[in-house]
Amino acid sequence: MKSGKKVVLLLLVITFVLPQLSIDVISLWPSFVALLSVLFLKKALPGLLIGAVSGVILIAHGNPLRVPSVFIADIATPALSSSWNLSILTFTLLLGGFSALLEKGGGFEIILKNLLSKTDKLSKKVEWSAFLLGIICFFDGLASSLLGGRAIRPLADKTGLSRAKLAYLVDSTGSAIACVAIMSTWIAYQLSMIREGYLAVEIVHSEPFTLFLSSIPRNFYCWFTLILVVLTIRKSLNFESMDKFEIKIPKNITENEITDARNHPTDTSGQNRVLIPIATLISCLFIGLYFNGVQGTAWPVNFLKIKQAFGDAESNIVLLFSSIVACIIAFFLNRNSILISGLSPRKEFIKGIGRFITPSLVLIAAWFLSGTLRELGAASFLSQALSGSLPPALFPVSVFLLGVLISFTTGTSWGTMGVLMPLTIPVCLSLAPDSNTMMASAIAAVFSGAVFGDHCSPMSDTTIVSAVACEISPYDHFRTQLPYALLAASVAALAGFIPMGLGLSPWLCLIVGTFILLSVPWIRNKFFSISG
Repeated sequence: MKSGKKVVLLLLVITFVLPQLSIDVISLWPSFVALLSVLFLKKALPGLLIGAVSGVILIAHGNPLRVPSVFIADIATPALSSSWNLSILTFTLLLGGFSALLEKGGGFEIILKNLLSKTDKLSKKVEWSAFLLGIICFFDGLASSLLGGRAIRPLADKTGLSRAKLAYLVDSTGSAIACVAIMSTWIAYQLSMIREGYLAVEIVHSEPFTLFLSSIPRNFYCWFTLILVVLTIRKSLNFESMDKFEIKIPKNITENEITDARNHPTDTSGQNRVLIPIATLISCLFIGLYFNGVQGTAWPVNFLKIKQAFGDAESNIVLLFSSIVACIIAFFLNRNSILISGLSPRKEFIKGIGRFITPSLVLIAAWFLSGTLRELGAASFLSQALSGSLPPALFPVSVFLLGVLISFTTGTSWGTMGVLMPLTIPVCLSLAPDSNTMMASAIAAVFSGAVFGDHCSPMSDTTIVSAVACEISPYDHFRTQLPYALLAASVAALAGFIPMGLGLSPWLCLIVGTFILLSVPWIRNKFFSISG
C-alpha cells in the first residue's frame, strides 16, 4: 500500500507539469491516472477520485490555487445538482434497504428449503439451490453471494460439494444475473454511465434505459457464464484445479438431514415475503415506464407504443418510484418475521442503506471523473484518433477485451465501467453515428468486460466476499474459478462479439455460443484438462 501511495503521489506531481505540454493526448491522462490508482491502491473509490483530481488539475492549467474552485464550480456542482443523479443515488440507497429487509425476513431460507426438495440427488440439490437462489436474488449480486455462501455451505460440506465449487456457483451467478437484470443495485450505475457517455459529446436527451434493454441479449459474457454454471451442474464439469477440491470432501449426509420439506406443506407465506416485493418492484418499473413515457392516450396498448414509451420515459423517476413502493411492501411483509428474530426492521433497513454508501460514493466519483474527461475533450480526441483506423466490425470485441484487461487488473467492475463507458460511447458514435445496434453492442461489451474482473480478479470484492461466505481462501477461489471465466470470455469473444460485429444476430450468436459450451465435455481432452 505504501508503494501504491508513492505511485499515486508521483502521478499527481506529473499532472501539474503536463499542462505545459501542448498535446491533445493529455486529455486521456485522468483515465490513465484513475486506472493506475485503482490498480495500486486496490480500491475503486480513491482511484476514481484521484483520476478526477488529476483532471481538475489539468483544467486549472496546473495552478494549485484554482483547483478547488474549478472542482466545485465545473465538476462537483453540475454532478450533485442534477435531478437525474440525485434520483439515481436515492434509488441505489433504497434498494440496499430493500435487499436487507428481504434477507433478514427469512424468506430466502424458506425458498432454499423448498428448492432442496425438488430433486433426488443430494449434491445436485445443493448445487441447483445455490444457482436458483442466486437467480431469485437477482437484484443484488453481493447479497446473492453472501446469502448463498452462508446458507448453503453447511449442506455443501455434508453432501460432497466442495466449498470451491460452491464459491464458483454463487459468485458466477450473482454478478452475472445482476448485470443483465432490468432492476438491480447495478442498474442505476449502468444507466448513469450510459448517460455520461452521451453527455461527453453534449447529447443530453439520450435513452439510457432503452439502450440498456437492447444491450441485454448482447451481454455475451454474462449469459455464457450463466449457461456454463448450468452445464457445470448438469455434467459435473470440473477443471483440474476444481477437481482437486471435489475429491477431498466425503459424503456423509442423509436425505432427512437436508430437508424435511416433503413431509410438510410448502410455506407459501414465507416465500411470499420475498416474491411479492420482487414482483412489485418489477411490475412498478414496467407500468411506470409505460405511463410515464406514453404519448397521447395510453389505451390500447401495443408493442410499438410500449417501445416508444420506454424510450421517452424518465427512467430515473420511475426507478425511484418503483423502489419506494417495493420498500414499503417489503417492510410490512417482513416486519413481523424480523421482530420475531429479535431485530428491528427499521434499523435493518437503515443498515441496508448504509451498506450502499460506498457504492454510491463510487458512483459520485465516476461522475466526477466523467465530468473532467468531458471538460478536457477526451471523447473528441479519442474519436478522431480512432476514426478510420479501427474497423467498426471489430469495435465491440476490442471494447470487451479492453474491459477484461482493466477489470482483471483493477478488480472492480464499477471502476471499469466508470473509466471505459464515457470513452466508448463517443468513439462508437464517431464510427457508426446512426447505428443503435452498434451502440447497444458496445455498451454490452463494456458490461461484459467489467463483470469478468468480478469473477476472477483476486482483488475483486465479490471474489473475496464469495470466498469468505463459503469459508475458502480467496486465492483458492480465484484459481478454481479462473478457468471457467476464461472459457466463458473466450466463447463470448469468438462466438459473440466478433460475429455480431460482422452483422450476425445476437440471438444467433447466443445459440452458437451455447452449442460450443455444450460441446466442451466432448472436446475436453483436446483443449482443456477437465474431469467430468
